[in-house]
Amino acid sequence: MSAIKFLGISGSLRRASCNSGLLRAASARLPADVSMEIADLGDVPFYNADLTEKPAGVVRVLAQMATADAFVIACPEYNYSLAPALKNILDWASREPANALLSGKTAALMGAGAGMGTSRSQYHLRQVCVFLNVHLLNRPEVFSNAFAGGFDAEGNLTDERIAGLIAEQMQALADWTRRIRG
Repeated sequence: MSAIKFLGISGSLRRASCNSGLLRAASARLPADVSMEIADLGDVPFYNADLTEKPAGVVRVLAQMATADAFVIACPEYNYSLAPALKNILDWASREPANALLSGKTAALMGAGAGMGTSRSQYHLRQVCVFLNVHLLNRPEVFSNAFAGGFDAEGNLTDERIAGLIAEQMQALADWTRRIRG
């Protein structure tokens, strides 16, 4: 089977985001036949159906989504739910004809946050993905406490246990993607 291309999407826009750090850690732990690009949502405006032309940032990320076989989504938790930047890019993508950028693709979720480490936001995102027909990987789950010493000041992962889970998750996502693609 041909190589698999993942697209990493972080719901956090912060430069030293631990969620973006999880994506960097995932990118460094991919199976041999998998590559990963990381989307930049910094210039993606809120979805507005009144816009007659898509802004450049939206066009760029949607093009990345079109070429991706699967998504690795780092889901922060804001007020017990998912971050607006993450929901926003999914809203933009879902407006493409026949939901072609999302429907039928596979995805893995991960997140770094306080306390329970984004479990509530990941649950909400799972509900959104049901409607979008994104096939989510169930295990292994990656929840990390961003404030328990597992990240450096730049948001890079230093926790080897979480790094191991991420490596397992990347392999499982590659296997799941092959199974779904047939």
